[in-house]
Amino acid sequence: MRDAGRLAAAIEVLTQIDERHRPVRMALKNWGESARYAGSKDRAFVSGLVLDVLRRRRSLGWRMGDESLRAGALGALAFVWGWPLERVAEAAGEEPHGPGPLTDAERTSLTTPRDLADAPAPVRGDYPDWLDPSFERAFGDARAEEGAALSERAPVDLRVNLLKSDPERTLKALTSLAAEPVDLLPTALRMPALDPMTRSGAVETIPQFSKGWFEVQDLGSQIAAASAGEVKGKQVLDLCAGGGGKTLALAGAMGNTGQIYAYDSDARRLADTIRRGDRAGVRNLQVRSPVNPEPLSGLEGKMDVVFIDAPCTGTGSWRRHPDTKWRLTPDTLDKRMADQDAVLDAGAPFVKPGGRMVYVTCSVLPQEDEDRVAAFLARTPGFVGAPATADEKLIRYLTPDGFLRLSPHTSGTDGFFVAVLEKPR
Repeated sequence: MRDAGRLAAAIEVLTQIDERHRPVRMALKNWGESARYAGSKDRAFVSGLVLDVLRRRRSLGWRMGDESLRAGALGALAFVWGWPLERVAEAAGEEPHGPGPLTDAERTSLTTPRDLADAPAPVRGDYPDWLDPSFERAFGDARAEEGAALSERAPVDLRVNLLKSDPERTLKALTSLAAEPVDLLPTALRMPALDPMTRSGAVETIPQFSKGWFEVQDLGSQIAAASAGEVKGKQVLDLCAGGGGKTLALAGAMGNTGQIYAYDSDARRLADTIRRGDRAGVRNLQVRSPVNPEPLSGLEGKMDVVFIDAPCTGTGSWRRHPDTKWRLTPDTLDKRMADQDAVLDAGAPFVKPGGRMVYVTCSVLPQEDEDRVAAFLARTPGFVGAPATADEKLIRYLTPDGFLRLSPHTSGTDGFFVAVLEKPR
């Protein structure tokens, strides 16, 4: 495909997402099925442009003076991808596959865009207006910068599985993908954000991936799992295990000692946990499926650690799922807050005296974070807050109340919140 066809396809996919309210993955899949002629580079181009427009939809609309999807796509090519005006014009106006020649207004906007410095914080930060009070609570005057960082492309982070390998050996295996160590955690490696203009290697093609040497996992997620503290020889319950990413991180830290129990209210998601656990060489994992009656019976009051990766709005993962920030509503936020209260209440009975509960969200909204912890402590005697980390490299990310708040702008990770709640003896 030529640039014109790729640009037109990206605008078509964006229109499906906007008008038919389709998730971005489904819209891209539907386009790919209808465009059998498209090669891997074409698909990478279209996907990359669609995601970049969704990440920066408001700021692109401001700079172009036009909030249409066409204007967003043209602006992304010029301001994000760095295309010169001549190339953008050629792609737009090329017959018969381009979306149409540039108008005089578009040419003016592409050469002399409006200054973002004059825009309000939600526009500079590319988030909905109704979330501005929440961002101000979380980040204060830096909220626009935090939002802008959540609108960047994310790197690919990897976690070395110490049950099968070590950082040095794994790094050598990933030489072809330009992986580098990450200073914040000894088991973390990072690859640069994928470039949609080129074909990038996939980590799944590295033989050591199939051998279980490493897992794809955002650095923030790895830090959240590490906030469980010393877990070797302990009894650990992962109450919202999902696909098992943090379960495997906890199991790796346990070194196949003690016992880790994985539970999720959706039994289908646990199928991945079993498969991934086998590949990673985990031998101390018990999967407790909700298809069985009373799946957590017998664990009450016996857990050293109850890890709660709570259901949330996912505002911290907007770099990877940018369409979700435009679908988020106040009603959805209210539902997630109710879910969070419920899962905290469900986890508390399993903590033994002297144990702790680790509450994690991939959200940057205080309503899902500090507020939920405060509400839990107010209605649940016997628990007290504790610093979420004592690691010298991570304590700079602690809030005044001892919670851990990570974000792309401050820590170079997805947005995460971690609270540690102890149950004194």
